[in-house]
Amino acid sequence: MFDVVKIRGDFPIYQQDEKPFVYLDSASTSQKPQTVIDAVSTYYNSYAANIHRALYDIGEKATNAYENVRRTVKKFINVPDTHSVIFTRSTTEAINLVAYGWGLKYLKKNDAILITEMEHHSNLVPWQLINEKTGSELNYIPINSHGTLEDKSLEEHILPNTKLVSLCHQSNVFGTVNSVKKIIGAAKNAGAITVIDGAQAVPHSKVDITDLNCDFYAFSGHKMVGPTGVGVLIGRTELLEEMNPFLGGGEMINTVNMEKSTWNDVPWKFEAGTPNIAQVIGLGAAIDYLELIGIEKIHEHEQSLLKYGLEILSQNKDIIFYGNSPNRGAVISFNLKNIHPHDLAKFLDTDGICIRAGHHCAQPIMDYLGITATARASMYLYNNKEDIDQLAESIEKTAHIFA
Repeated sequence: MFDVVKIRGDFPIYQQDEKPFVYLDSASTSQKPQTVIDAVSTYYNSYAANIHRALYDIGEKATNAYENVRRTVKKFINVPDTHSVIFTRSTTEAINLVAYGWGLKYLKKNDAILITEMEHHSNLVPWQLINEKTGSELNYIPINSHGTLEDKSLEEHILPNTKLVSLCHQSNVFGTVNSVKKIIGAAKNAGAITVIDGAQAVPHSKVDITDLNCDFYAFSGHKMVGPTGVGVLIGRTELLEEMNPFLGGGEMINTVNMEKSTWNDVPWKFEAGTPNIAQVIGLGAAIDYLELIGIEKIHEHEQSLLKYGLEILSQNKDIIFYGNSPNRGAVISFNLKNIHPHDLAKFLDTDGICIRAGHHCAQPIMDYLGITATARASMYLYNNKEDIDQLAESIEKTAHIFA
């Protein structure tokens, strides 16, 4: 049995009794267990030092703690090589690293980048910027009314001039889990590089990088009970070695003189300056925590909440749902008739219910749906059916206020 009461005991925010607290916005960011908070604070309290440079004890301890997280990431998502694990500030920075490090070097005029219509802005805007700099073009696989990709004609979208295919593993709006392995295979058959935005997938389901066989995979720590300010880029080592550095400065160099510089080995070539040491250590603690609970058990629990949430909320005939993929994460995007989602979210907050309202950094999806925003409830390991019941009750109460 999945013990939510016990899990909530690990999270300090659930120990506050000041007012009701129903957190349904984990697709935006997750809450943090005490073990993660302790890992970050212990670094600052006990061995705060810069890494890779100090010859004294706490410096070596900090370096070991930081580098051990690469091995933790490698094991967690089955990365072939620890040197493929690059620490960034976020998924956004990780995708930009590929865009500028690989895209600027290899994309030429009339080359094509293929994305999808359901991308988060972090997997759209960087490619638009690269288009402007290289003269390449941006194509996309359209979505349909189910919130899934029109991938029946996948081969029609991967054109002879397609050099890179980039898409989300799981949609942050619909929860749709895309058939990324199929798309990766099709892209590789066409000779294209593949980039996967895994920010919404890694926290909620088992991801196997070796099995996916993509070239790049990005995710963030803060969506998986880890700290803010840390992300990960997994890259195929031979591609990383060919790429130009994204940022220049300390640590990413081998030699420097007044005429030129040479670069450090991968992955440090892409980690310029002092990194977010405490946050990386916190990410390691977050992965340890998720593995202790069991990522498969978390996924099963979320799926039961998703099923229950759809059943309960569907009883309200004034709710409009967006997306109904048969393979989806625990994300429900919806609107309440005649009430703007921002107003709905504000009224729910008076009952201690936290949901997201807006375009969710996915304005092209809103354009497709013909709306400006949705409400979104997203669930994680610390949620239970009572959270769903309180959400449904508060929605009903809000509807009566606006009636």
